[in-house]
Amino acid sequence: MRDFIWSLSLLFAGISISFAQTNGLEKGTYLSTNKGGKIKLNLLDDNKYELVFYSGGYEIKGDSLVFLKSENTVNNRFDLSFFKDKKAKKVKIKFLNPSYYSFYIGTQKGTEAVQYQRLSDIKTKVDPDYIKIDLDFEIEKTDFLYLVYEDYNGKSDVNKYTLPKDVSEVIIDYDVAIVNDLNLAGSFDKNTKELRISDQAGKDPLVFVNEKDEKPAKTPAVVPIQTESISNWTYPGKDSFQDSYGNTVVDSIYNSLPVDSTAVPAADYSLDPPASYTKYDFKLKIEDNLKKAIESTKTASNKFLVVVVDSKNKSAKEGFNAFVKEQETQTGYNMYDSYNALYDTYNYYLAGADDQKWLKNNKITNDPSVLVLNGNGDVVAAAKSDLTTQQYQFSYYGDLYRKLQRASAFLSIDKVLKNKKTSDADLITAFNKAALLEAVYEYESEDVLINEKNGTEFVMTKTKLDQKEVAQSWKKLIEAHQKDKNVNMQLAETIIKEIKNQGFTKQFFNEERILNDTDFLAIDYLLKHSDEIENNRVAYNNTENAIHSFGNPVSEVSNALQQNLYASQDGLTGKMNKEKINSVYKKIIESGKGNFDAYRNYFYYLTQVEDQDGSNTTYLREFNTYFDATLAGTSPIEKLDAIFSGLDSSSSYSYDGWSSFKLYHSDICNNAAWTVVLKPQNANFLKDAIKWSEYSLVLSKNNPYYLDTLAQLYYKDGQAQKAIETQVLAVKYITSDVDEETANQMKEVLTKMSNGTY
Repeated sequence: MRDFIWSLSLLFAGISISFAQTNGLEKGTYLSTNKGGKIKLNLLDDNKYELVFYSGGYEIKGDSLVFLKSENTVNNRFDLSFFKDKKAKKVKIKFLNPSYYSFYIGTQKGTEAVQYQRLSDIKTKVDPDYIKIDLDFEIEKTDFLYLVYEDYNGKSDVNKYTLPKDVSEVIIDYDVAIVNDLNLAGSFDKNTKELRISDQAGKDPLVFVNEKDEKPAKTPAVVPIQTESISNWTYPGKDSFQDSYGNTVVDSIYNSLPVDSTAVPAADYSLDPPASYTKYDFKLKIEDNLKKAIESTKTASNKFLVVVVDSKNKSAKEGFNAFVKEQETQTGYNMYDSYNALYDTYNYYLAGADDQKWLKNNKITNDPSVLVLNGNGDVVAAAKSDLTTQQYQFSYYGDLYRKLQRASAFLSIDKVLKNKKTSDADLITAFNKAALLEAVYEYESEDVLINEKNGTEFVMTKTKLDQKEVAQSWKKLIEAHQKDKNVNMQLAETIIKEIKNQGFTKQFFNEERILNDTDFLAIDYLLKHSDEIENNRVAYNNTENAIHSFGNPVSEVSNALQQNLYASQDGLTGKMNKEKINSVYKKIIESGKGNFDAYRNYFYYLTQVEDQDGSNTTYLREFNTYFDATLAGTSPIEKLDAIFSGLDSSSSYSYDGWSSFKLYHSDICNNAAWTVVLKPQNANFLKDAIKWSEYSLVLSKNNPYYLDTLAQLYYKDGQAQKAIETQVLAVKYITSDVDEETANQMKEVLTKMSNGTY
C-alpha cells in the first residue's frame, strides 16, 4: 500500500489547480484526457471539488472486497511515430522530453542479442549541457527497437517494436503515469464499521469509514498560528553550498548525491561522501620516474598514463598530491567494497627536471600542459593547461577515456604494421585492442577540437590507416595460425568481434561488410578449437586488469552467420556467400557441437532457400533429425527446460526468458508442419508433421493456429473424423488476436471437411 500512496504523491506532487475564464462551466464529472489511468474531477455544489484518481468495478467475495482492473487501463507506455525514406542510411531518433526518468533504448538485428543503452548516457554525449528539452540522435538501421521504462520500485516495462525497413525517423513520446491493475483488496469489519483496503502484501492498509458514520475527534484539532512556504529553508549551523547555477542551496543530504565535478570549485577536495557509504581503500602507485610510470601502465591493457607538466608553478606538487588523493577517494567509491579493474583506468605522474629530454624529443613545449600516454609511451592526447583545469576529464564516467582508447588503438596498429620486426604477439594484441573498442555512433564526433576561448581542451593524436594494408596483415595472421595445436584466446576473441562486424574493420573504417574468404578461414580456426575456447572462456573473460567478454564460440559463429544473411548481397557474390554459410552450418551440425543457437540459425537459413524441386526437403529432414534427437519423447516440458537452463549467456533467449523460448519451439514445430500442409512436394513428411504439430499443442494448448494445422494434417492422413473434431476446437478458440481473414479461412476449412469437399 505504501507504493500505492507513493504513486499518487508522485503523480500530483507540486501540482496546483486553478481555473480562468470559466464562464459557462457546469457542475458535474469531468474525465482527464491524459494518457494513462483516467482521473475524474467532480465539481460539486458550494464550490467544492473531488479528484478521483482510480476508478473501476468491484466484487464482493465472502468477507472480501475485490477491486477489478479499470476498463480504461492503458498498457502501452510509449507512443511511436514513423517517418519513411527509402534513401535514408540511418534512423533518426527523437525522444520527446526524456526528463529524469530511467529510460533505456535497445536495438536488435534479426536474432542477435539486443544492444541496450541508457538514454541519459546518450543525452550526456549528445547534449552534455542539457540545453535541449528533446533528445535527438541517430542509430544504425535495425530490425527491432526496444524501449524500457525502469520504475522506482524495481519493475521495468520492456516494449519491443518492429521497425519498417524504409524507416528514416522515429519520434517517441511516453507516459510514466500509466495505472495498471492495482491488485487491491478490502475487508469490512462489521463491529467497527471500518473498510480496510491494502495491496496483496496486506501492509499499511488504508482505513475508511462511511461519511455518515464518521466519529468526531475526541479533542479539537490543533491549528498552527502561522504557516509559510519557504524556499531553501535553513537555520544557523545547517550545511549550505552553491549549486552549478551559483544559487545557495541548503540541504543536509545534498552531499550524498552524485555531483558533477565541474560544478565544484576547481581546487576544493573537501566535499567527501558521507561515512555511511562503503568505500574500497584504493591507492594509486605514483612512480618517481617516467620510465617506471610507463612500465607500470603497460601491465594493464585498459590503462593510460597522465603526465603533468607544470615546472613554473611552485605549488604544483601540492596540487598534484591533492588531486591524486581525490582520485583515490572517488575510485574507491566506484569500486564499492573490492578492487575492480573497470574503474582503475589512469596512472598519474608529475614530470620533473629529469624529463626535459623526453619532453623535447616528443616536441612538448607547452608549460603547463597535461599529456596522456598509452602503455607503449606514445602520446595519445595533449592539452595546453594545468591539471586543475582538466581534473573533471578523468572521471570514469567522462567521455575522454573512450576517445583515448580509440586514438591509442589507431596508433598501436599503425606502429606494428610499419615495424618490420613486429612480433606475432604484438600484431594480435594490436588487432585485439581495436576490436574491443566501444561502438561509434553517428552523432558522436571523433575529433576533439581546441576550445576557441581558452585553447585548453585535449587534442587527440590522429593516425590515418591504409585499409588494404590492414586487411592483408590480418589475412596473413589468420593463415599463419591455421595449424596451431593450442588456441590463442586473444586471437579467438578478435575473430569473434570481426565476424560479428564489431571488430577492427568496423572500428577503423566504419564500414558495413559481409563475410569474406579470410573470415571463413578464421571461422575454421574457431571451430577447430571450440572445445578449448569454451573450457578457457570464463577464466579469460575474468582476466585481472583486462576487460573481455564473449560467449560460446559455436553460438557466436552461428549468430555471425545469421547476421551475415541480412547483409549478403544478391547476385553471384551473395549466392557464393550463402553456400559457404551453409557449409559452416553443416560442419557444426556434423561435428555434434550444434547447440540451440546453431540449430535455430541453421533452420532460419534453410527456410530462406528451397530445393530444386520446389520442396523443403533439406530443411524438413534436418528439422526432423533435431526434433527426434532433442525434443521428442516423454516429459517434453522438462526436456525443453533442460535446454533452456543450459543456454549460454550470449544467447538472445537467455534475455528473452522461458516463455519466449517455449513459444519459439511451439512456433517452429507448427511452421514446419504447416509447410507440409501447403506444399504437395513435402507430402513425404506427413507422419512427421503430425507429431511436430501435436508437440506444438503440448507447449501451447488450445492455440487456434496450431489446431488448424493439425486438423488439416489429420485430414490429409485420412483421419477425417479426428480432423473435424480438431478443426471444431480451432474455430472454438478463435480470439480477437486472430485476424478476420484467417478466422474466416478456419471456418471455411471446417465447412469443407464437414461436407467432404476439403
